[in-house]
Amino acid sequence: QVQLVESGGGLVQAGGSLRLSCAASGSIFSINAMGWYRQAPGKQRELVATVTNGGSTNYADSVKGRFTISRDNAKNTVYLQMNSLKPEDTADYYCNAKLRTAIGIPWNYEYWGQGTQVTVSS
Repeated sequence: QVQLVESGGGLVQAGGSLRLSCAASGSIFSINAMGWYRQAPGKQRELVATVTNGGSTNYADSVKGRFTISRDNAKNTVYLQMNSLKPEDTADYYCNAKLRTAIGIPWNYEYWGQGTQVTVSS
């Protein structure tokens, strides 16, 4: 079994900052990519940012220049530094990981965290 545990959400005023963390644990052989997605009320889940094990990053246009994703491979942890937050960033943020669970299994499984709420007040 694999668990993704998120932390760092909360309530912040517009223009403020928050840092989300997500630690993966359990039966992990290697992690290919980790990332963050978000889902606002009444909307579909959308990609925020991803980072590969090689350090390549990808961001949604709406967060470019404001959010930074990083990863500590030794700790199987991914971070999302969110600056200049806007009310439209309000959503539940979900951690995502694509990983291999054993050396004999060559494909990736996808796992999700339970979500952490981010609320930005105007």
